Amino acid sequence: MAAAVARGVSVPELPRLLARDPYLAPFAPDFQRRYTLFHDRLKNIEENEGGLDKFSRSYKTFGVNQLLDGGLYCKEWAPGAEAVFLTGDFTSLASFSDVMFMRARGGDSRNVEEVSDNEEYLEELVEEAATPPAPDEPKQSPKLQQEPEPKADGWNPFSHPYKKMDYGKWELIIPPGQDGFSPVPHGSKLKVVIRSKNGEILYRISPWAKYVARVGTNVNYDWIHWDPPLPYLRKHPQPKKPKSLRIYESHVGIASPEGKVASYKNFTDNILPKIKDLGYNCVQLMAIMEHAYYASFGYQITSFFAASSRYGTPDDLKELIDIAHSLGITVLLDVVHSHASNNSEDGLNKFDGTDSCFFHSGPRGTHNLWDSRLFDYSNWEVLRFLLSNLRWWIEEYGFDGFRFDGITSMLYHNHGIGTGFSGDYHEYFGLHVDEDALVYLIMANHIIHLLHPESITVAEDVSGMPALCCPIAQGGGGFDYRLAMAIPDKWIQIIKELKDEDWNMGNIVHTLTNRRYEEKYIAYAESHDQALVGDKTLAFWLMDAEMYTNMSVLSPLTPVIDRGIQLHKMIRLITHALGGEGYLNFMGNEFGHPEWLDFPRKGNNESYHYARRQFHLADDHILRYRFLNTFDRDMNKLEERFGWLASPPAFVTENHESNKVIIFERANLIFIFNFHPSKSYTEYRVAAETPGKYKIALDSDAPEYGGHQRLDHNTEYFTEQYSHNFRSNSLLAYIPSRVAIVLQNMDIPN
Repeated sequence: MAAAVARGVSVPELPRLLARDPYLAPFAPDFQRRYTLFHDRLKNIEENEGGLDKFSRSYKTFGVNQLLDGGLYCKEWAPGAEAVFLTGDFTSLASFSDVMFMRARGGDSRNVEEVSDNEEYLEELVEEAATPPAPDEPKQSPKLQQEPEPKADGWNPFSHPYKKMDYGKWELIIPPGQDGFSPVPHGSKLKVVIRSKNGEILYRISPWAKYVARVGTNVNYDWIHWDPPLPYLRKHPQPKKPKSLRIYESHVGIASPEGKVASYKNFTDNILPKIKDLGYNCVQLMAIMEHAYYASFGYQITSFFAASSRYGTPDDLKELIDIAHSLGITVLLDVVHSHASNNSEDGLNKFDGTDSCFFHSGPRGTHNLWDSRLFDYSNWEVLRFLLSNLRWWIEEYGFDGFRFDGITSMLYHNHGIGTGFSGDYHEYFGLHVDEDALVYLIMANHIIHLLHPESITVAEDVSGMPALCCPIAQGGGGFDYRLAMAIPDKWIQIIKELKDEDWNMGNIVHTLTNRRYEEKYIAYAESHDQALVGDKTLAFWLMDAEMYTNMSVLSPLTPVIDRGIQLHKMIRLITHALGGEGYLNFMGNEFGHPEWLDFPRKGNNESYHYARRQFHLADDHILRYRFLNTFDRDMNKLEERFGWLASPPAFVTENHESNKVIIFERANLIFIFNFHPSKSYTEYRVAAETPGKYKIALDSDAPEYGGHQRLDHNTEYFTEQYSHNFRSNSLLAYIPSRVAIVLQNMDIPN
């Protein structure tokens, strides 16, 4: 690291970053060191791997891949293995004589085409695998010395040995069958067999496995060779990167009112049209990367290259994404590269029998709170694995980008555990920062945007690390957006702790506008985090038990339900319009989904009752949920027309504490919020920079939104040259209590 600083690779546009934020100037050496590490790793890849393009497409050589002649090329990285074999259904009838016809080549793994015969080596390797350890080797227990019996399904575990290569890699070539087709049929089960250095025989799933599934009553997942004769072919082009990003955060498995695991097909047929109708132009899919434990919400990944089979096949997911593209919807993957499941039999943990394959060894390789394994981001093969993983999801499935989960855990050696980030810049620079992990994230953003410029990357970082969403050339992390994670916490705190008359307008405005200049934020009032069991959604905090009894229009409108409906709309609109350059909503929360989210587990008797989204509630015209659903749709449609998320930050002209009024301008619109629980104001003076005639573009008090219809939408508001709150003009308006109003200047085209 010291050498990197000494070389001092200059950060091309660092002066621009420092000019924008002079308080970062003392940390210029840190930015230089990080950029130098990034530069050096790229250079090493270019010199030793034939370029970043080839390095990041290693999924074409690692794992099991078909050759042009119909044979298979297999490669694994298992530095702790003594021997490696491939077994599976295809070995059930294999005999030793079959091995003599197998071809394996030595030397560099980069040119798959240069295959040389090495049958003598294979014979020796098979013989070696059957030989017990020599007397001078460490004594093992009889159990470890004994070879396993053939599997119950008749597999021959040693019929197809890999050849050992340099740097812990192993390779195997299986020739095509006599019919010229692949020797491993589509749908066959496979396993990598590892003989560890202590003599233990381990059955593993390849880290590069493209499809795994839980078959029958099996507890563990099986690796299934996915090579369909007629794979899904995309029909629609990927959409351009949206200027205004409106994200619908989704989980395929719960996207149904039924108590079951829903499917990709269900999402394609029933949910995508809803997303389109609601005005969202992006869907963020959670829990897609395969995870053995459903209740982990998809955050304990066991197979990084496999789309979760519990929802359907890989082709079903490809169709889902393709249909989304046909609707103009961008699709993001919630990618988890911050940690991995500690499963070993169907996960990445201890793949080669050691605790250091892919992960840090010892305590540094374990996340104590998550009970999961932590990657060694300085390791060459880990970089290959993770960068190739990103490219796989983009190029194989058609994803348009990623939300990177849990990167605070990556950025700091303490993983952010027990740390309250105050915003002091010293918290983001120094030995406590894991710069290997940070450089990996920079490399990830570099390759994503280099190869796929229309892709989008979003950082989930609670620490607020400066420059994370600045260009790499400025010394930044290269992300397009970061989540504004303080906003939902603030709303929950206000609703839980304060009476309505005690809401602090200045504090609300500060939370919604407190973001780094020229770094784009995705604002949200609530996400999946607030929906999980142990917490409550905004709607549930606001209305609680009355949601079970008083949401029918046939029942009287109680004060609790009325308050909840009005504040739910106001909170979401002010967050949407003031809080960032993007907006996110978790599925179902747009209409105030009741109750919490809880996946089947032992603690709830494996119930699916709360692992579902009751979309039918918003479709029922007898229920008041439809008011919130309609408002959410019209709010998004208005943003689509005026593009406030892509406009410069809002200019706040008023946050009046005693009146409980917040007013701001953005995208030639005037947003007016009266949070007072009972006071309405006539002829309230509203500042307006642009003169002209204004009319109501959105009114939360409209009857179709469950409001009280106190505003006349035919009213025209004319500005006068009367300066007010630092604006040149102003107008007078009636502002009812608990109402949000958006005024449009009719003299300016949309």
